[in-house]
Amino acid sequence: MTIKIGDKLPEGTLAEFIETETEGCSLGPNTFNVQDLVKGKKIAIFGLPGAYTPTCSAQHVPGYVKHAEELKAKGVDEIWCISVNDAFVMGAWGRDQKATGIVRFMADGNASYSKALGLDADFSKFGMGTRSQRYSLLAEDGVVTQLNIEQGGKFEVSNAETLLGQL
Repeated sequence: MTIKIGDKLPEGTLAEFIETETEGCSLGPNTFNVQDLVKGKKIAIFGLPGAYTPTCSAQHVPGYVKHAEELKAKGVDEIWCISVNDAFVMGAWGRDQKATGIVRFMADGNASYSKALGLDADFSKFGMGTRSQRYSLLAEDGVVTQLNIEQGGKFEVSNAETLLGQL
């Protein structure tokens, strides 16, 4: 069942590659409980099929990097990019996109979280297995307040501009 506006984000974990060791976060991949991260925060989340893929790299991520300050000015505490890749790939892709400290690149390595959201997609015909659909959502204290799910192969409603306009 696909998540919808008014639903609470499902329980689950995501991994993030941490480049600088701090108290509580070691260098390298760290796994986080989604419920802990969203508590009391407004989070803009966008999901996409894969790191380094054409639309994701050329349009989706750059749009959120470009509009990050505007999103934050409208009350967004954090911006997350979720993809079905491992934390090492997501960390490298975030650096490549010059998004470090702007967008959190959250790895959903086995598509478990994408499946829990009901936003997984079968990309087997492209040799990519189970991936995430392309979407954006806004969660306030863990509750979905906006949700934009793309139709297959499209990039029209999950962009940063659409989510920004909904704030």
